[in-house]
Amino acid sequence: MQPAPVTKYRPFPPVALPHRQWPGRTLSHAPIWCSVDLRDGNQALAQPMSVEEKLEYFDLLVKIGFKEIEVGFPSASQIEFDFCRRLIEEKRIPAGVTIQILCQCREDLITRSLEALRGAKSAIFHLYNSTSPKQREYVFNASRAEVVGIATHAVAFLKKHMAPLVAEGTQLRLEYSPESFTSTELDFALEICEAVTDVWAPTVANKIILNLPATVEYAMPNVHADQIEWMATHLTRRDRTLISLHTHNDRGTGVAATELALLAGADRVEGTLFGNGERTGNVDLVTVSQNLYTHGIHPGLDFSDINGIREVYERCTKLEVPVRSPYAGELVFTAFSGSHQDAIKKSWPHQKPDRPWDVLYIPIDPADVGRSYKAIIRINSQSGKGGVAYVLENTFGFTLPKLMHKEIGKIINDLADTTGRELTAEEINAAFQREYLERTAPLALEHFKTSEHDSAVKCEARLTLHGESHKLTAAGNGPIDAFVRALGTTSLPKFEVLSYAEHSLGKGAEARAVSYIQITTDRGTSLFGAGIDTNIELASIKALVSALNRALAKH
Repeated sequence: MQPAPVTKYRPFPPVALPHRQWPGRTLSHAPIWCSVDLRDGNQALAQPMSVEEKLEYFDLLVKIGFKEIEVGFPSASQIEFDFCRRLIEEKRIPAGVTIQILCQCREDLITRSLEALRGAKSAIFHLYNSTSPKQREYVFNASRAEVVGIATHAVAFLKKHMAPLVAEGTQLRLEYSPESFTSTELDFALEICEAVTDVWAPTVANKIILNLPATVEYAMPNVHADQIEWMATHLTRRDRTLISLHTHNDRGTGVAATELALLAGADRVEGTLFGNGERTGNVDLVTVSQNLYTHGIHPGLDFSDINGIREVYERCTKLEVPVRSPYAGELVFTAFSGSHQDAIKKSWPHQKPDRPWDVLYIPIDPADVGRSYKAIIRINSQSGKGGVAYVLENTFGFTLPKLMHKEIGKIINDLADTTGRELTAEEINAAFQREYLERTAPLALEHFKTSEHDSAVKCEARLTLHGESHKLTAAGNGPIDAFVRALGTTSLPKFEVLSYAEHSLGKGAEARAVSYIQITTDRGTSLFGAGIDTNIELASIKALVSALNRALAKH
């Protein structure tokens, strides 16, 4: 990097728009969506999709709900031409879906593109030429007037030569892009768009699409919004024009720039699934659409099977969706942080079907995009007690007493530190089983039964302590109290029961009971035990034995 002061780069000039309206607006409806995955996205792949992969991808886009799909650049190669023809000839384009093709402003390319569209029911012919000062200087060596002439001549040529196609029943609409719009002087962008519109002569029923692309993202999102609002307020035939966005992501703000530009008056958005595209990519339509959804605006696109969509995308493009990519990434609904896990666990029970979604740290219900709740909380060395308790409850059904969370959290955290990696739910459950449910030494319960006599409960127990067998009897006000009194006649350290909790594990006739008992020893050690049995009484006795074994192990 150049040391300060930086003279190699310069700030992007602001737009003179003193009465801008977009900052005070709120989005209330979804835009028109156009997928450019099969053209802009495909051209950015190291290994472009085969025709069969493009056909599968097209079907995916239709299933998601796209009504406008840019299918290619048919004048650029035979493969692109053939793909367009297969869609039309094999009648793969459903009613209500419009295909879009891209074409430069050249007569021979326009003629070839019209051949590719023969027989289509509905199509958008997308013409473009570059308009920025440096493009005019370095690439075309052309004046403003000459660049305008390139665009208007192409539109006039298209309008004349598309007549046979239209006569055969094709509904053909025009989209024009002043490529590198955001790097073009606004007055010139307006001039060339007005000139193209003059030639095309759109109507309210058949509007022209003026696509204003951020071909390379140079400016902050607010400047992009200013540019769009400036154009929207200066076009003379705004009622006959659809303003379209095509935002790239060079500054990493493609989504923000698109959202602000929609506030500024844009009607339509072009982009790709998961942001695939040249350099850092196009705007991610999954993110933009789901952002709308989380604000209560249905996007008109169906991402309820985000995992299935991601699978087709990754297989066809040979790309991977990053694990932290919004909504679709493997880890986006996963919390490792202890404080986050605790907040999620505490807020989750308050979520009700008739209330707006309001679970902490999770802005969208994972079920709405077909994601599982099981992976919301995952455990590593950064995790906390709430996360461990969440996994045990939501995956295995153990609803631990709140005071027990800290204890099990420490055990699992130490295990994660030792392994140096994330722990699976099965590993967490196995550790819980070992620590609480599988301890049989130094105290092992061999037999236990109770009977009632004169409002008291008498217990008879047989157990092994340090390898020696003991038969115990005692009476108390309940099974636990009687067993505690019986244990008091042995060499076990003195202890008191502090708390007791229980719940069923599973449903129906085969359901078992799980009990949790907290004790404190004469040394001031407080800890829990757990027990499971089909008999709730035996489950509580096993929990007490578990707690004592854990206490003896500590001592």
